[in-house]
Amino acid sequence: MTELTGGGGAVPEREVATAFARIGLLSFGGPAAQIAVMHRILVEEKRWLSEPQFLHALNFCMLLPGPEAMQLATYAGWLMHGVRGGLVAGLLFILPGLAMMLVLAALFVAFGEVPAIAGLLYGLKAAVLAVVASALMKVAGRALKTNLMVAVAVAAFIGIAFLGAPFPLIVIGAGLSGAVLYRLFPEQLGLEDRVGATEAGPQARAGVRGPAGRAAATAAGAWAAVWLVPLAVLVTFPGPGQFFADAALFFSKTAVVTFGGAYAVLAYVGQQAVDIHGWLRPDEMLAGLGLAETTLGPLVLVLVFVGFLGGARTGELDPVSGGLLGGLTAAFFTFAPCFLWIFAGAPFVEQLRNVRWLAAGLQAITAAVVGVIANLALWFGLHVLFGAPGEWQVGPFVLPVPDWQALDFYALAIAVVAGFALIGRGIGMVPVLAAAAIAGLLAA
Repeated sequence: MTELTGGGGAVPEREVATAFARIGLLSFGGPAAQIAVMHRILVEEKRWLSEPQFLHALNFCMLLPGPEAMQLATYAGWLMHGVRGGLVAGLLFILPGLAMMLVLAALFVAFGEVPAIAGLLYGLKAAVLAVVASALMKVAGRALKTNLMVAVAVAAFIGIAFLGAPFPLIVIGAGLSGAVLYRLFPEQLGLEDRVGATEAGPQARAGVRGPAGRAAATAAGAWAAVWLVPLAVLVTFPGPGQFFADAALFFSKTAVVTFGGAYAVLAYVGQQAVDIHGWLRPDEMLAGLGLAETTLGPLVLVLVFVGFLGGARTGELDPVSGGLLGGLTAAFFTFAPCFLWIFAGAPFVEQLRNVRWLAAGLQAITAAVVGVIANLALWFGLHVLFGAPGEWQVGPFVLPVPDWQALDFYALAIAVVAGFALIGRGIGMVPVLAAAAIAGLLAA
């Protein structure tokens, strides 16, 4: 591929690395803030990417499973220096946050039961309800633009909340239903914002014939091996204990189905890591999400927290060593597939972006994510405000039954005030979570 230029010549690799290191160290505040930082540095300050190129890259990354901001950084690096540039950009984006999350997870394992720390985490967990509600409103506003998409979201919510349908099945079913609905009701899907929405650069219009196509295939094969060979080794030779093999397989599955961002996949993580594997408790899942909201890097780093706690409790290693290996296992099998998606798909993005039935399937997946996040809000809310709820079986439906006498009014108050600050007043995430943590400390 032809390297992009800044000013009079190709952008030096050292300068690209320095810029993405700055982006990684400024990546607080969730994907919207991280994308804004990249836009300011890459488009406005450095002028390495034009506005159409940046928007085109963002559209592509939003169609992929995984954290869109991290993949946008990887794609921008790929545009400038191929696979090597993409690898440098993607790693520099996630490494500061990864280091912070490993340290925070270690502190949580060591001191999480200390009353003062428990109080801080209590406030964070209550505020997370408001954070999830805010994310639900934003995603719903973007995804539910037609009655058909509302129906898909409702069906996804019923399937995962009351029928116990697995998250991957929800994603596959939504994608297939979107493709079918496009054949039946193409004018009612509102595809104009997904297809043909951005200007394609000359490289995209040129296609991927010859050397570019072969280079894409080579990169895809190499990164598939980077991801799948360690997975096969761990699954075939799990060693003492089964945790690391289970974790490698679990986080690989998670990486494939994380359409819609971290909030969507947390429902799957709660379903598997909490209820089935038992690596952590629901309240610890909430604490990890609160910590992830306050650290650098993509929110999906909460999976590193999950892996750390699972590894610390294997019993095969001491808690710190097991936790570090568990957290790094989660990070590797979460992010290695992201590099594969970018390096395999980037040369073909223009062609894929204009396949309308595929765009319809992806739009339906985004709508289903709204239902999944609504279930996540319900699941978190029940555990934060009522403790573990009971269940009531009605035919194929399993309905949660909260104990109203166990309602935690103080946690409810923190959640309501945090929601008003985030949604009603537009106050930033970090100050809201900090105030909630202080309120929790006062309660302790």
